Amino acid sequence: MSMEAPQRSTGEAATRLDLTDPTVRTFAQLLVNVLLVSFINFTVWFGITFFVYLQTRSVFATGMIAGIFLVATAATGVWFGSIVDHHRKKSVMQASALVSFGIYAVALVFYSITPGEIWRDPANARLWVFIVLLMAGVIAGGLRTIALPTMVTALFDAQVRDRANGLVGTTTGVSHLVTSVASALLVGWNGMLGVLILAVTVLAAALVHLRRLPLPEALAHAAAAGEPRRVDLRGTIGVIRGIPGMIPLIAFAALNNLLFGGLMALMDPYALSMMSVQAWGAIWGALSGVMILGGLLVARTGTSANPVRLILLINLALWAVMLGFPIRDSATLLIGGLAVFMILMPFAEAAEQTVLQKVVPYERQGRVFGFAQSVEQAASPLTAFLLSPLTQFFFIPFMTDGSGARWIGGWFGTGEARGMALVFVLLGVLGLLFTGYALSSRHYRRLSRSYLAGEDDSRAVTATAELSADTVGA
Repeated sequence: MSMEAPQRSTGEAATRLDLTDPTVRTFAQLLVNVLLVSFINFTVWFGITFFVYLQTRSVFATGMIAGIFLVATAATGVWFGSIVDHHRKKSVMQASALVSFGIYAVALVFYSITPGEIWRDPANARLWVFIVLLMAGVIAGGLRTIALPTMVTALFDAQVRDRANGLVGTTTGVSHLVTSVASALLVGWNGMLGVLILAVTVLAAALVHLRRLPLPEALAHAAAAGEPRRVDLRGTIGVIRGIPGMIPLIAFAALNNLLFGGLMALMDPYALSMMSVQAWGAIWGALSGVMILGGLLVARTGTSANPVRLILLINLALWAVMLGFPIRDSATLLIGGLAVFMILMPFAEAAEQTVLQKVVPYERQGRVFGFAQSVEQAASPLTAFLLSPLTQFFFIPFMTDGSGARWIGGWFGTGEARGMALVFVLLGVLGLLFTGYALSSRHYRRLSRSYLAGEDDSRAVTATAELSADTVGA
């Protein structure tokens, strides 16, 4: 039996969030709770990365921490999505914070009883037990990441969901901004002790706050109430296949992440070739502020009548920026390019969430969001792990004293930074070609028509979900 997304009675369709609406005020408190927990999880993640590098000076060890996070996120997405669908959203968010709280408490004791010299050996098993323990606490926060967009579906009418998604993006930007400062200060002060004490304290406060926060009736029941409590990967894939253009959309996001993974893998060394680590940290904090502005703009303007088209147009702009900022070794060009990235990314994220919230049946949204997260996140580590050594051993020599330096070095420049810049340019070219093809494809047109023609109750899609579930059950 299908469940439609709960909807509030609004009379005339609203196009803006009404700040006097009790639902909006409750959602604002919920975002504060999400902000607290996200801040702590990001702080633990950044903190352990800084701590391990400062103690061991091992780039390999810090790279493995990022790999653990991305692989675990990809592996748990569908399972977490099933949990979100089959349980009350408030219970899921409480359980996520409680698990992280328990893990961080154990890690605090483990850290306190471990001799300091252990942390300086990158091959020591106790160091890796500590790392995996903390990353497990961070990964548990992924339940909230999947649950939040499904709560937006239940709480808001389709006309204002994009604006609510913009507020979610603002919350993410604030958490990144605060994290970039707090993690460095705490680790520099007394290692991981301050990070873990703060984590346990803030998570305890977040648990108490969420327990006392009354959520609307729309969230009082599990989205997939009455269904067997199973992951049902086959059924989820069946739903995705039944939505015109949905598989290409997820594939597009995955391939985008594949290319953007190269940007993230090389951005820090490229920036540090032009400025000090202190300056780069301050600039990154300021760029997080630009991301907050982007989220607020989404909350004010929405994502247009056709968010599918907006996703592709934004990606065209981002890849064009990728071609522009590496043309010269210029901190100004780099900062300007990243500022464009940060202000546009909330629009792209909100647009994707808005499309999924409308075309995917409510009772399946957790699993579809989780599946999309798994597929999309699996792409980034692949590029990061492959492109870093390729840049180190091919592109940098190529642009330092190799053929590239002789062919284009006269106008492009030579040296280590120019090798990384050439990689950025090639990624930008590939991204433009790929996005241009997607914009002219029949898959884009089919998904656009599906979104524009779809009623908010998504009857046609829900019928497809029921048929798929029946087929799988048979």
